[in-house]
Amino acid sequence: MTAFENALVQLERAAKYAKVRPFIIERLRHPNRIVEASLPVAMDSGEERILTAYRVQHNNARGPYKGGIRFHPKVSKDEVQALGLWMAIKCAVANIPLGGGKGGVIVDSKQLSKAELERLSRGFVRAFKDILGPQLDVPAPDVYTTPEIMDWMADEYVKLTGDQKGRATFTGKPLEKGGSEGRGTATAQGGLYVLDAYAKAIGLDPNATITIQGFGNAGRTFAELASQVGYTIIAVSDSSGGLYNPQGLDVSAVESYKDEHRSLGGYPDAQSITNEDLLGCEADILVPAALEGQITGQNQYNVKARVILELANGPTTPEADIELLKRKIDVIPDVLANSGGVTVSYFEWEQNNKGEHWTAGDVDTKLKTMMADAFQTIHDRAKKDSIDMRTAAFAIALERIAEAT
Repeated sequence: MTAFENALVQLERAAKYAKVRPFIIERLRHPNRIVEASLPVAMDSGEERILTAYRVQHNNARGPYKGGIRFHPKVSKDEVQALGLWMAIKCAVANIPLGGGKGGVIVDSKQLSKAELERLSRGFVRAFKDILGPQLDVPAPDVYTTPEIMDWMADEYVKLTGDQKGRATFTGKPLEKGGSEGRGTATAQGGLYVLDAYAKAIGLDPNATITIQGFGNAGRTFAELASQVGYTIIAVSDSSGGLYNPQGLDVSAVESYKDEHRSLGGYPDAQSITNEDLLGCEADILVPAALEGQITGQNQYNVKARVILELANGPTTPEADIELLKRKIDVIPDVLANSGGVTVSYFEWEQNNKGEHWTAGDVDTKLKTMMADAFQTIHDRAKKDSIDMRTAAFAIALERIAEAT
């Protein structure tokens, strides 16, 4: 199935346990709006390329649309629709007053110069400015987009609208340009707070072993933070392949190697493995932190971890969910596990709107409390209804969206 079809299956499963009227489910099956644009981008060579871009505004019952913008060659309308629905659910799970949206451009941004990347970023804002705004739709970074890109976009929005408060339209900005303390590490830090809450709830060994698929911002930061508090990272991977050392990897050394070589391939102090191999490593915790659809009904039998912590969006298909549940492998769902990013994005949006700047300590305290509370609410609901945590999370979110509607 496609990513959006997977999201709809998750929606329908949760509908059986959510105390909502059927029209709420029917509304959420359809995005409020899908906008497609052709972006003309001047290349350094003098030629002009036309790139396809999307912005999906899925649901705004709880507040302005919220969701990242990704630059990736595999961006599609279907993918962005799925991500928009997941964002609506995620914001409701985190219990923040925002809705769900998502954006993307079909492009291999690794092939663009910095100047080309800036022209693309500003072009995205020119194409979608009429549907964006601090109280309308608030984008953020996603796959292959960065704080610098958000700064370019916020600057372009202010130039086009003349609204000096318009920088609140974009979150994930650099700290000196209105960004929030803690935003760069928020997805990973929030995931770690959820994992810690789960570990306390079930009595998981604090020195448990972890494998991480994906070594971008979320996966890399999670590896660093988890190793600092005592977890043992035994395998990591990026798009080029992976590394495995059952005794534990030196995360700092792996990070330095990646920075120098731009990939993990060839790292000397570990066994080389594939991304598929990583899923089958003997470990307590598997952390998918790459793209959607990585754990499927076909390969879930390889998973040997006790628990899956989803830092990526949609890494586990509905078919895999069913089989993992039968095998008593807990899945801490993406709409909870990676909601730290959007939670601190909400903090940034609130600070910008109020003209405030919170300390790193204030941000971290608020994040830890909200993540722990969200986990406890979902864990309690899962036990009460004898359902998995993803279905429990969706059911809670649906009830909150229904109340706002």
